[in-house]
Amino acid sequence: MFTGIIAALGKVVAVKAKGGDVRLEVATQKLELNDVKLGDSIAVNGVCLTVISMQSDSVYFDVSKETLERSSIGTAKVGSEINLEKALAVSDRLGGHFVSGHVDGMGECIKRETSARSIIFQFKVPSNLERYIAEKGSISIDGVSLTVNGVSKDIFEVNIIPHTLEETIIKDYQVGTRVNLEVDLIARYLERLVPGEKSNVTQDKLLKHGFLK
Repeated sequence: MFTGIIAALGKVVAVKAKGGDVRLEVATQKLELNDVKLGDSIAVNGVCLTVISMQSDSVYFDVSKETLERSSIGTAKVGSEINLEKALAVSDRLGGHFVSGHVDGMGECIKRETSARSIIFQFKVPSNLERYIAEKGSISIDGVSLTVNGVSKDIFEVNIIPHTLEETIIKDYQVGTRVNLEVDLIARYLERLVPGEKSNVTQDKLLKHGFLK
């Protein structure tokens, strides 16, 4: 489990094909590894990966065919910067929202514009994810916990402040950039808890099934 608060930027050092899968070497740069051991999880651009080997300033991950097909990890190149976050400890502050590191799908940046000192981005999402994204709700983009500013059908908008631009790979997004998306866990489980309801959750539906009084 993660929070969506990026701890450090890393850099891809090597991408090696291994029997249909890939072994990824990442230079961790500013990420503290003293408390990381083999078998631990690290979110790499929002994808939960298992540490299979470590050096003083690098970690190695085996990336399955499933992960390569469902996330942007499959397009990782040597030299690319990536977002890194260690798994949440019980004693940590939850600065963002609960992020599982299980990518629901990939979105595409369709607009980037400056707004004062911030940058506003718009993303187009797969049709099967539309119903999970709500205005002022949470979403994870490449592992970054963000608030949805607005949403219209299969397009949503986020506002990125200077600090987030500086500390994550979002600063490099341009129109056409593909990103990993993870919708809010609460939205996914709420849909399962409301029997027979497959459309968008509304206030009336929540009242009907006892989630509101």
